[in-house]
Amino acid sequence: MRTQDGAHDFDHPSLTTPILHTARLRLRPFTDTDVDPLFALHSSAYVLRYWDSPPWNERARADRFVATCRKMADEGTGVRVAIDRVSDGAFVGWCGLPGWNPDYRSASLGYCLADAMWGRGYATEAAHAVLKWAFDTLDLNRVRAETDTRNVASARVLEKVGFVRDGTLREGCVVNGEVSDSWVFGLIRREWRPSTMPIPAR
Repeated sequence: MRTQDGAHDFDHPSLTTPILHTARLRLRPFTDTDVDPLFALHSSAYVLRYWDSPPWNERARADRFVATCRKMADEGTGVRVAIDRVSDGAFVGWCGLPGWNPDYRSASLGYCLADAMWGRGYATEAAHAVLKWAFDTLDLNRVRAETDTRNVASARVLEKVGFVRDGTLREGCVVNGEVSDSWVFGLIRREWRPSTMPIPAR
């Protein structure tokens, strides 16, 4: 996922980070106990190979990430939730809606999951839960998302939850000296279908 927040200088009411439940996942506010699995996630060059920033090389980055999530909710600029697997409590990753703009009724979607959790439909399940909460709670009209054009799996997740590809941002990122293109996706309220999320059996 690309992680541009798209924030603007608007007045924001504070947000309460939700606790959400799906068939297989629990989405919740970050705690200090998430720092180690969060660092393991974001220090993986493989997981972040299509990211718009390099892997973390110091644990303090994870501490700052958790603090930023709390600040984001306090300032009302968005939310991020940690994702746990219900069956065993394993840390799956995170999903979030930064860049909430109440005047434009818009936000951006982002997520990052551990590679051991890929291919099981968890990203789709988590994104659907966050979007349902956001459309119901924040009265959103539009959600934006970006992904590297090489990241076909992430593009498929976005399409499964209803996003439409709006276009291509050519050479929008340079990470570690490598120039890459991004697909820009949009989901608008009138096309949102909250009841059509298929949950894989496994």
